[in-house]
Amino acid sequence: MTDKIPDFSDVERQHAASLLEQRYGRTVAMELADSELQLESGAPLTWCPTLYWAERGAHFVVCKVAGDRYRCQFFYSGAEQFGTNRNEYDDLGECVLALLRVQSDHERARARAFPGATAEDLDKEDTTGPSII
Repeated sequence: MTDKIPDFSDVERQHAASLLEQRYGRTVAMELADSELQLESGAPLTWCPTLYWAERGAHFVVCKVAGDRYRCQFFYSGAEQFGTNRNEYDDLGECVLALLRVQSDHERARARAFPGATAEDLDKEDTTGPSII
């Protein structure tokens, strides 16, 4: 049986909040949540403490998978989920910063694909244009 993963400490939450404030220039609402993750291939699902926030059309999660290990991803919808190409981090700050950088790069790439579009525009599905099958 696996030991329960400790919740995010006040220090960890404050550190993440500080990084978000630096990134966005203001306080960002961050929520505590739980995620069910498969921590190892073939292992049962494990409840993991999670930090969640939404900003600029994207949703972010940082999951604590052990006392000092973290996983992260951001998503726009169930079909559009992205990670950092690194499975785990042993430093919360490094994890949050990597996630913010990857999402920022992705946001810029989306804007180049649709010049003049805002983050809100990019989140809307275009149902009027031609479809390619």
